Amino acid sequence: MRAAPVRDRMNDYEADTAFLGDWGGFQRQLSLLLCITMIPNGYCGLAIVFLAGTPAHRCRVPVHGLNLTAAWRNVSIPLEEDDQPAKCSRYQLEALQAFSEEGVLPSEVNLSSVPQEGCLDGWEYDRSVYTSTIVSDWDLVCEDQWKKPLTSSLFFCGVLIGSFLSGQLSDRFGRKRVMFVTLASQTTFAFIQVFSPSWMVFCILFFLTGMSHISNYLSAFVLGTEILGPRLREFFSTAGSCLFFAVGYMMLPLHAYFMRDWRRLLLCLSAPGFLLLPLWWFIPESPRWLLSQGRITEAEDIVKNAAKMNKKDPPAKIFSPLKQEFKKPKAYNICDMLRSWNIRWISLLLWLVWNIVAISYLALSLNTSNLYGDAYLNCFLSATAEVPAYVISWLMFRCCSRRLTLSASLFAAGFFLLVIQLIPADLISLAIVLEMTGKFALTLAFALVYAYSAEVYPTVLRNTAMGACSMASRIGSIIAPYFIYLRSYSASLPYILMGGLTTMAALLSLLLPESYGMPLPETIANMHPFPGCCRKNVYKLTHTKEEENATEKKSQDVQAEQQEHLHEESLK
Repeated sequence: MRAAPVRDRMNDYEADTAFLGDWGGFQRQLSLLLCITMIPNGYCGLAIVFLAGTPAHRCRVPVHGLNLTAAWRNVSIPLEEDDQPAKCSRYQLEALQAFSEEGVLPSEVNLSSVPQEGCLDGWEYDRSVYTSTIVSDWDLVCEDQWKKPLTSSLFFCGVLIGSFLSGQLSDRFGRKRVMFVTLASQTTFAFIQVFSPSWMVFCILFFLTGMSHISNYLSAFVLGTEILGPRLREFFSTAGSCLFFAVGYMMLPLHAYFMRDWRRLLLCLSAPGFLLLPLWWFIPESPRWLLSQGRITEAEDIVKNAAKMNKKDPPAKIFSPLKQEFKKPKAYNICDMLRSWNIRWISLLLWLVWNIVAISYLALSLNTSNLYGDAYLNCFLSATAEVPAYVISWLMFRCCSRRLTLSASLFAAGFFLLVIQLIPADLISLAIVLEMTGKFALTLAFALVYAYSAEVYPTVLRNTAMGACSMASRIGSIIAPYFIYLRSYSASLPYILMGGLTTMAALLSLLLPESYGMPLPETIANMHPFPGCCRKNVYKLTHTKEEENATEKKSQDVQAEQQEHLHEESLK
């Protein structure tokens, strides 16, 4: 049987399923289960903060085979300008041994004239904060310190590839199937990562984990956005899914505090993912996606099951598509996001905004271990700051303009990040408060741009578009670890760059079209117009009576032609 086409009007699906209500048993169960699947994304993506924590370290001075007195052993490490022991150099042991054997005391020698050497015998690490990390296990310090930010960047390279592939696969094979396949692969790769014998193997598995990490989150996000009704969709896409992400984020420092060995921590974080796989039998496929593929019977079965759970009586025929076309629905891909002026400008601008928000959000998240005070407490405070941001984003999404709220949150984030550099060095607590406030504003912006993007793109392209936006933002995620690396040159440089970029994104977001109060578009022609684009090529949100009559007449004519053709075939 040939597939039937998707109908033209945006609000047909919502009108046909309005009998389900907004908050029945089906919607409650679905939104809760989808949110639960997002908890692992909260801690897996930022676990590198503790997996790659850098403990205090200094060059190792061999205990055996070296004839040094206690006095010379105590001064074997030179002091830096802040009177802290050097991390990557020591005094040449042969020179120290010669002084020791001659009976010369350190106070009698000008130590600045003693030659220095690198850490030829490895490093000694402080074990008070971390029992072990990938940094201490594989000596990712000094000349190899570049490997630490590269490790995070490789994870987000995987996220970049996963964002591209998952959108294509999800629009082709379905939201549910891709979501659970990638959830299983994320858990499996993270579990195998526990047994990594080397940094190289760890990075390869981390890359694969990143590919799966974003894929299951995006698929679950789009699945909930498409199934839930307008009112619950706003809560799910802003506060609901994000709050559960924040719960996972808050669980990270709690687990890390009690599991200070990186292998045990990773094992503890990966195991719960296996418990989520049985949810396959409780989460349905998106009826919108099924309709876009012409699989009307399957879509109706899901809606009828939802009606049963909500104790509603469904109509005999829920979806009644036009019959005049029998061609197979077009398969859309990422290239369709650039074909027309309208969707092209929307896409390019959203990609830029996503990119900048990702840079600042992730850089601040990764920077928690560098802040003054306890690393676990700082990470927990950073995660806690996200909770009110998600709640406020939901409230703002219910009654406020999308682009104005997005722009305002970005302006606020840029302001706080730029002000941090003006705080005196002795007011550390105030600087931390400002950084957490900036993180709050960035979290708000991230929640808003996620939900806005899901609203502005059409059903036939929504998952691909969300994947493309996420893919564009991952370029920023890949760069973000190196923003933190700039601290070694200037402590204020990362904040200046992040604040400037965020302020620029706030201005650009004002150019986006408004989607508040609009139904979800089903096709590219249904998309909201970008300011300045030629209006004649943009879909009109309402149909005139003449257009509806013309469509109905065309449908009747085609049906008459088909019946005549069938009659002729029967005579033959």
